[in-house]
This record gives sequence, structure tokens and C-alpha cells, in this order.
Amino acid sequence: MLTVSNLSVQFGKRVLFDEVNTKFTHGNCYGIIGANGAGKSTFLKIIAGEMEPTSGSVSLEKGKRMSVLSQDHFAFDEFNVLDTVLIGNKPLYDIKQEMDTLYAKPDFNEEDGIKAGELGAIYEEMGGWTAESDAATLLSSVGISEEMHYTSMKDIGGKVKVRILLAQALFGNPDLLIMDEPTNDLDYETIAWLENFLANYKNTVIVVSHDRHFLDAVCTHISDIDYNKINHYSGNYTFWYESSQLAAKQRAQQNKKAEDKKKELEEFIRRFSANVAKSKQATSRKKMIEKLNVEDIKPSSRRYPAIIFDREREAGDQILHVEDVAKTIDGKLMFSKINLNLAKGDKVIVIAKDSRAVTAFFEIITGNDTDFEGKYNWGVTTSQAYLPLDNSEFFKDGELNLVDWLRQYAKTEEEREEVYLRGFLGKMIFSGEEALKKCTVLSGGEKVRCMLSRMMMARANVLVIDEPTNHLDLESIQAFNNSLKNYKGSLLFATHDHEFAQTVANRVIELTPKGVIDRYMTFEEYYANDKVKELREKMYN
Repeated sequence: MLTVSNLSVQFGKRVLFDEVNTKFTHGNCYGIIGANGAGKSTFLKIIAGEMEPTSGSVSLEKGKRMSVLSQDHFAFDEFNVLDTVLIGNKPLYDIKQEMDTLYAKPDFNEEDGIKAGELGAIYEEMGGWTAESDAATLLSSVGISEEMHYTSMKDIGGKVKVRILLAQALFGNPDLLIMDEPTNDLDYETIAWLENFLANYKNTVIVVSHDRHFLDAVCTHISDIDYNKINHYSGNYTFWYESSQLAAKQRAQQNKKAEDKKKELEEFIRRFSANVAKSKQATSRKKMIEKLNVEDIKPSSRRYPAIIFDREREAGDQILHVEDVAKTIDGKLMFSKINLNLAKGDKVIVIAKDSRAVTAFFEIITGNDTDFEGKYNWGVTTSQAYLPLDNSEFFKDGELNLVDWLRQYAKTEEEREEVYLRGFLGKMIFSGEEALKKCTVLSGGEKVRCMLSRMMMARANVLVIDEPTNHLDLESIQAFNNSLKNYKGSLLFATHDHEFAQTVANRVIELTPKGVIDRYMTFEEYYANDKVKELREKMYN
């Protein structure tokens, strides 16, 4: 289907890919993973023909069509919504345009008629006469109502545009579908629809995503960028992660016999296959299960941060009481009549249809916003650590190095010692000279890791976390997820990461303009519950 031959990519002295040779075969979904800066997006751009490699080539099988999820939200502003989707099958759209031009000629003649007839035959063979209805159906599937289909793209909001561009990429059943972070800015319902669509998609998909649940739901293979090469492994992300961790553990067990190691790996595959067979994606994942083998299991060179949240002391029974809290932003009521009590040990995911509502709520209860109605109070034995959505206020002094930056949040003389501070930074993979980097040169992910060092040092018994996976790589997300599962304190958090939400939360709180929906259940149970669906409908209408 797609062949990569002797591919090398180099920027100055920095080598991203060195003589890569690999194939992406028909019917599989490949999830591209790699550390930040490994070249995931660069690789997709080369496949899509948007960037030239330093040397080597990429070739698509003759007669096959490629479609790429557009990252340019303004590229189609001169088109209406329906035409934007039709452009997803450019050969078909070009024929339609040529026919429309011919029929619009004021001096339409016999020769034009013959040409139009020939084009019409090709158009029919390509499914052109049902193209508009097919595009309309696809738009409806991603939540774009019929009355919007002829709206100009320049009048469409950013989050809705993402769904239209998604429909464009999927339109016309492309033989090869390229997607870079397709779940960004999509709501849970649209992501679930996309997961189901791709899990049963018959053609080839190559995708980069930091959403582990999405990778698990759709991938038959994980393509790992490591040591400037790309290696394919059968299975989804969870299989790759757990098997690579098991292989790393076995590598450390020098005295264990090879036969015993093989038996342990085979037992792992049996257990994993049984779990996948019980999942919603059992049919589409059957092919993946059949191809799992011991030879695929290799240790990874990945470095995972050590995120460990200890508590200085255990909190009492009174954690947080919220009474009749309401908030309006730019004249729009975000939420009202919010009454709730946070219990000891609760791990709560806070959701809302408008994400600004959740951030506003967190800013209120952490004391950063005083412009609201109602009241709240924390229990006297509680201490809070907050990871805000926007951390720019914490990095205003860009000339500070990371050790001095973290020293600002020390409480005791011991905590101000460089060795002590370097310990926390080291856990976040800022070791050696890395700990002396200036704040001005930090990436978004590095800033979040600094904020996590600050939170760990606080040793709080309540954590408030707003979109923790933003800017983080898969390794940091996985480590963060594991740390919160093991955390013994209370937690309030918001996330668009399905796996994070499902594996951490034991309670769901939804903020609405008419009050709060509060349920002790898992994230998936909440969205599947019929009574909750009815209540949500009432609260928003």
C-alpha cells in the first residue's frame, strides 16, 4: 500500500530519520508514537507530500487515493460547508467543477455536450450522483446539522470547523487516511463516533495521537519512532506499553531463564487477548489478537517521569463544601445553583458543555476568582495544590533557571537546598544541566512538568487539576495517570483524555446553567446511563 524506502531526514546536525525502510499495508491502522521531537508530525508531512525528505522516497500504490486531515482551519474559508467536505475527494470534485463550467457556458455546443457526457460517465462511476447526499450524511454523523451545510466556512467557529474537516478527510472512502491529532477539540460523543468508524474502517489509517483510549480503540499496530528508525508492533497502545514494560523488567532479571521469560510473555499475551475479546471492539480487533506474538515484545528506550504525590498529612472528613455558586462570563451564564460536598477520597471529574465553565469553577474554589455568586469553604485539615489550564503567570520571570524557579515555592530551609530541589526536577526528567535551563526556553510540556514538580513538593491532600494532559507526551501522560490512580487524597480534575477520565474518576460532576448533576459512577457509566441522558437534556434545554 505505502512503501518507505531509505528515508532520511536531517535538520542541520540533528538527525530525525536515518535510512528508514518500512511498509504500511492495506487494512491496518497504525498509531505513530515517539518522544517529543522524535519526528511524528514530520513523518506524516513527508507521507502526505507536504515536505521533502533529505533523501529516500515514499510511494503510494498506483491507483490508490490518499486523504489527509487538514490542520489549516482557514484553508477552505471561501467554500460552504458541504463543498468543503466534497473537496475531500478532489478528483471527484474537480470533475464536478469541470462539468458545472461546461453547462454554464452561454455558447454551449455539441462538442461541449460530448465532453460533458464523458465526464458524467466518469462522475457516475466515482459515485458522484450520490456524493452530496453522502457528504450530508457524513456531516450529520459528526454533529453538523443540515441547516449549516450551505454556511460559509469563514462564519463557522473553530471547534465546529474541526468536525467539518474531519468529515472532509473521511469523505469518499480514501485508500489511505492520514490523521495528526484528530481528537483535538472534539467532544466525547464525536470522538466515540470516530473510534467506532475507524475501528471498522476497511482501508489503511496512519494516525498520530496522544489519546491512549483512541489509540486502543482503533489501532491494529503501533509504529514506534526510536533511535531514528520506525518499528511496527502488532497490537494497540496498551499492549505495546504493558509488553514493553514487562520486557524491560525481564531484561533487568539477569538470572531468569530464557524459557521462563518466554512463558511469562506468552501468558501476558493470553491475558491481553482475553481482555480485548470482551471489549466493544472485539470484531474489529480480532485481526490484532491473532497477530500478537512473543517476538513483538521488546523493551522500550522511553524515559517515564516519576510522578509521585505524597501528602504531608491525611485530611479529615470535611473536604470542600460548595453552596449556591454561580458564574457568568461575557453575559453568558456558565453555571448556577452549584451545591455539593467533596468527600474524603473522592476522585471527581468535573465536566460541562462549555469548557470555560470548568476552568471558571476551579479558579473560584482555588481563590483566584472572586467575581461569583454563592460561597464555598475548604475543611480546616485540607491543603490544596492546583494545576491551572493557563500556567503563564508562573513563568513571568523567564530568566530564572529551573532550580531557582522551584525554590520560590519552598516552605523550609531544607526545601530550599539545591540537592532537594534537583530531586524533584530529576523526577520530571530535568537532570544534570537540564535543571539549569532558563524558563524562557521551556516548551509547553516542560512547563507542565515544572508545575508537577511544584505540586509534588507541596505534598497536598487535595489536588485540583485542569486539563492535565495538555502539552504532555504519551510517557508523561501515562506516568501522570498512574500516579493519580494511586493517590490517596481527594481530587477534582477536568480532562479530554478518555483513559484518564475512566481510570481515575469514581464520581462525575457536571456543571450546567440549571444546577449540578452529581453521580457516583465511572465516566463511561455516566455517558451510557439513560436516566443521566434524560436529566442532561433537561438541564441544557
